Amino acid sequence: MWTVAPLSISDEERRELERRVRAHTTAQRDLKRARVVLLAAAGVANRRIAREVGLAEEYVGMWRRRFEKDRLKGLQDLPRSGRPRTYGHDERLKIVAAATAERPEFDSQWSHRLLADYLDDLGISASQVGRILAELDIKPHQVRGWLTRKHDPLFWELAADICGLYLSQPTNALVLSVDEKTAIAARSRTHPSRPAGPGQPPRVEFEYVRHGTASIIAALDVHSGAVVAEEIPGNDSVHFIEFLTQIHRRVEPHLDIHLILDNGSSHVSKATRQWLAEHPRFCVHYTPKHASWLNQIELVFSILTRRLLRRGEFSSTEELVGRIMLWIAEYDRTAKPFAWTYEGKPLKVA
Repeated sequence: MWTVAPLSISDEERRELERRVRAHTTAQRDLKRARVVLLAAAGVANRRIAREVGLAEEYVGMWRRRFEKDRLKGLQDLPRSGRPRTYGHDERLKIVAAATAERPEFDSQWSHRLLADYLDDLGISASQVGRILAELDIKPHQVRGWLTRKHDPLFWELAADICGLYLSQPTNALVLSVDEKTAIAARSRTHPSRPAGPGQPPRVEFEYVRHGTASIIAALDVHSGAVVAEEIPGNDSVHFIEFLTQIHRRVEPHLDIHLILDNGSSHVSKATRQWLAEHPRFCVHYTPKHASWLNQIELVFSILTRRLLRRGEFSSTEELVGRIMLWIAEYDRTAKPFAWTYEGKPLKVA
């Protein structure tokens, strides 16, 4: 027989409370309050809830009563009483001006402590500076980068040309996306990694040993998804032309070859242009400047990095290259073309 009647909650409230319990980002106080309500809804007595959740029994009763009265809103903290805010508009404006328009004398960026010391005439604490900046969503400790460049007047024309090749395969032709991935590090950890366990993610030794670097060149058949690759000793015109020569020999002679390349030095060199002029079956489509993301082979390199290179361990460059080639062979076994949706046209604003 229940000593306390089970708490009544709706299905929607139960889903939200269970979400809070599962979420890794839920604050501990909110997690405990959600567990109190869920256990109370299951008919568990307050004393037992207190033991399981780690709260005093009177707090368990308080959260039950607040939920019964205000539902989910009742689990929020009430506004704290106390003296009114000391720092008004002018003081806050001074804090914002310092954080956004000025630089510290010796450091490269502001911290809350540095700002509080700099604004010593306000008599403000570092924690109060942090609260004010958080309210205004100003984060002087964070930085985002961008590239300042001149607009490529041919951007849309070149992008549309390449996207046209992705969306529609030319008759009697292959479309190959080609690029190099250079300076791939062969690294091994100083101690063996530890596998995952219940409640424990895999653990990797912080220190590692370098065994050199390797570079590869790869070509993606855009309309089949297949990839061919080989190791290159250096990223230069000589080795790039050698790779093109192999493609020329391996592709059936009646097919034209459309190459999608970025503006890397080995792709635009005098020697490369001369070789391409002597092999008219190759038609080159260069990406706009600073737009190598249009080259689909970059998607393959990204997948390779995530699935093999980022957490892989390699005792030599030979092992590294061998593992890359095995990975590509396995990738080719189930390869499919990418579902390309970008059409190379300016975005329209509704």
